[in-house]
Amino acid sequence: MSKSLKRVRAALEAAGKNIDIRETDGARTAQMAADAVGCEVDQIAKSIVFQKADSGEVVLFLTAGGRQVDTKTAEALLGAQITRADATVVRKQTGFAIGGVSPVGHLSPIKAFMDTRLTEFTEIWAAAGTPNHVFCVSPEDLQQISGAKVGSFST
Repeated sequence: MSKSLKRVRAALEAAGKNIDIRETDGARTAQMAADAVGCEVDQIAKSIVFQKADSGEVVLFLTAGGRQVDTKTAEALLGAQITRADATVVRKQTGFAIGGVSPVGHLSPIKAFMDTRLTEFTEIWAAAGTPNHVFCVSPEDLQQISGAKVGSFST
């Protein structure tokens, strides 16, 4: 089991959640993940990492699989300008490679926001630290475990 997957499993267990992690043939994209688990693409919680333009602090935006982060709206919600984090920054700050970034189990605490679109479902799926592992969770539990603030920032 990879270190990334172990961190996600440990974070879920530490939160007191008995959540099953499923291995897939590949879930690098939201559509691939949705196809693998048999759900709507918007039930996939994409983990998109940005950086504050002034400080470089990383910020996680959890958004529905078929949507995009509207940077202007996200900046207003955060109160700071942002830029998309590159693969090196994502790996260094979260411990995950792009395509497997989990909303939980990061190497360091991270400020997170969760799009309101995800709250419209009874269950959503998120990456479990690798491009081949996902877990199913209620939006409420994901919000609690990740510490994300819920807001509308996608189109």
